[in-house]
Amino acid sequence: MINMYEVSETNKMIEHENLDVRTITLGISLLDCIDSDLKELNRKIYEKITSTAEKLVSTGADIEKEFGIPIVNKRISVTPIALVGAAACKGTEDFVSIAETLDKAAKEVGVNFIGGYSALVSKAMTKSDEYLIRSIPQALAQTERICSSVNVGSTKTGINMDAVRLCGEIVKETAEATKEKDSLGCAKLVIFCNAPDDNPFMAGAFLGVTEADAVINVGVSGPGVVKKALEKVRGKGFEELCETIKKTAFKVTRVGQLVAKEASERLGVPFGIVDLSLAPTPAIGDSVAEILEEIGLERVGAPGTTAALAMLNDQVKKGGVMASSYVGGLSGAFIPVSEDQGMIDAVNAKALTLEKLEAMTCVCSVGLDMIAIPGKTSSSTIAGIIADEMAIGMVNQKTTAVRLIPVIGKDVGDTAEFGGLLGYAPIMPVNEFGCEAFVSRKGRIPAPIHSFKN
Repeated sequence: MINMYEVSETNKMIEHENLDVRTITLGISLLDCIDSDLKELNRKIYEKITSTAEKLVSTGADIEKEFGIPIVNKRISVTPIALVGAAACKGTEDFVSIAETLDKAAKEVGVNFIGGYSALVSKAMTKSDEYLIRSIPQALAQTERICSSVNVGSTKTGINMDAVRLCGEIVKETAEATKEKDSLGCAKLVIFCNAPDDNPFMAGAFLGVTEADAVINVGVSGPGVVKKALEKVRGKGFEELCETIKKTAFKVTRVGQLVAKEASERLGVPFGIVDLSLAPTPAIGDSVAEILEEIGLERVGAPGTTAALAMLNDQVKKGGVMASSYVGGLSGAFIPVSEDQGMIDAVNAKALTLEKLEAMTCVCSVGLDMIAIPGKTSSSTIAGIIADEMAIGMVNQKTTAVRLIPVIGKDVGDTAEFGGLLGYAPIMPVNEFGCEAFVSRKGRIPAPIHSFKN
């Protein structure tokens, strides 16, 4: 059982080491809203979200006040809209109307993001999937709180290269559609392989079709807590280092478990999972890069970086699963460039490159995350980068994702400003040799041989 002593034990972490619950995410199924009439569909969606999430923000604020645990964000994830809108939507404009309804509902209940403007196309695309994907640039340009994702590959099905090529074009179009804000729309668009159904973190959150009508998923984060703990074992062996990470991850996860259970009981909604992801922010001392440097790297990107990250990720998961029976989502270490001051510093010092970040994604929780690249980068090059990252996820049976931001009008040496939790990012160079002939081949890359486990 979780008790007040455990909460008191973490007070120091909260006050001095940037421990927080990053998000309470309420998953809401929209399957019962499906209707062939678009106007009726939008009405049902708005009413379902505003009634189900009516007390989400106030409940989160009450828990914050009562336990003294900062809860940074209250969010909503919904059933992938490509499924929900299939019967009613006859084109991209119809899907954009649903995006506007979601945005309106999110504003009404007071959440900062709503995820699930999504399509699952790891094997092939329906017409509805294609309409939704093609609507993404307009939808993200015309809304404030919508987050979008597309799952284009899995270990079981392979990589849908038609969808990868299309997503390369969509990322570029989204960048153009939001170029007045340093192409901010791309920060709310994630391309996945092996996307989890229960991820509470944005921008990739959606509610899987196997989930309940409503569910509470909590994402907890504490890079600063881990960094502070590791300062006490400088020069020690790997065994003591790993034990320290595990014990710290255990304590952090217990905080998330407490908040998740409280929110579940107060809202009358089932508890789903705790996602223990070391998710950094631009705040000083809240950096995954600084953890890796505390482990012994001069700078992130130096030789040994991938090994250090692999160890960190594994120990975080081991500590987390001992603290909660329902650890899910992504759970590990995020390496978003724009949201981590240590990563930004490493890029500026030329210690960290796009290629090294790709190598690091082989062993961490997500993928190429919040990386700003030159606005002139072609859609085929973006598709090639997406394909590389999807291959890592497919072959290694893990979730990988791409959140690239080709900042229109900016080049290497410039900086993109996103604001808030999204931070800022130096524009990183991209290999300029082309791959258009490769990504233009039609069909899909087959699943790896080890996927055949029935």
